[in-house]
Amino acid sequence: MKILLTGATGFIGTALIQELSGGDFELSVVIRHKVDYFPDKVKQFVVGDFVNNTDYSNILVGIDCVIHLAGKAHVVDKAKAFVLNEFRLINTDLTLNLARQAAASGVKRFVFLSSIRVNGNQNIKPFLELDDPNPQEPYAISKYEAEQGLFKLAKETGLEVVTIRPPLVYGVNAPGNFDRLMNWVSKKSPMPLPLGLVNNSRSLVAIDNLVDFIVTCVTHKNAVNEVFLVSDREDLSTTQLLRKIAKAFNKKIFLLSVPVQLMIFMAGFLGRKADAIRLFSSLQVDSSKAKELLNWNPKITMDEQLLKIAKAQKINVNISNLSC
Repeated sequence: MKILLTGATGFIGTALIQELSGGDFELSVVIRHKVDYFPDKVKQFVVGDFVNNTDYSNILVGIDCVIHLAGKAHVVDKAKAFVLNEFRLINTDLTLNLARQAAASGVKRFVFLSSIRVNGNQNIKPFLELDDPNPQEPYAISKYEAEQGLFKLAKETGLEVVTIRPPLVYGVNAPGNFDRLMNWVSKKSPMPLPLGLVNNSRSLVAIDNLVDFIVTCVTHKNAVNEVFLVSDREDLSTTQLLRKIAKAFNKKIFLLSVPVQLMIFMAGFLGRKADAIRLFSSLQVDSSKAKELLNWNPKITMDEQLLKIAKAQKINVNISNLSC
């Protein structure tokens, strides 16, 4: 099977390349700049900056499946009035342009990485695929609009569309908040954090599990024109997550028992109340559809993935010390 991958240099894309290049696939990637750390068997197509009118026709010749990971996740200047349009240019327009050309080129399947944020930012019971979408911010809105456009295109052209909405993805070199947690725990003497009383419940997905699920969606006949929520199925609180990370790193941490409502109140004085509520709220997903329809189960536990992260970070530290 011939696969075209976008977003190949990102956190998820890099891990996916390692999986696909070791299997029975012919893998091509669309990238801005040629890189030298991909396996030799991976064919690279350099397109420069991604724009919504890029011509992919030559790249798509003979491709069976497109895995589309590329997207815009962050905005440097949140005060810009046209933030939503910025997200739409990459997450919606570029996605649909690529999908239309894929359908016209005879590509059979299009796997799209969306986000659990399409369902919403918090919940009191686990999200399901059948729940009404409730995207709250420009990023999630643009992803949802891409989903709608893709399924409309599927009806018009016969292109097989698969949409995946993961929660927070963690693993070696994970970006964002998870990386900050790793850095905090790995310090010689981590400063105490006021997170000892956080009693929320959150779903996460290990990078190894997400990659395995994406590969499953590439080939499984029952994945056609479906939306999937995927997770480790090990929901836990922020407090429990911190303790699991500390255990993997064999570290002692100190979590102060500060009431959550007090922290939210104090965050209000800093103009960060909404961020605090999001941090301390629950966000669970029910990924039973993946098991029932695709017979998929997580291949790695959270503890196992955290140990891999700790081991990799220790190796990186040792290499850094040797190079000093």
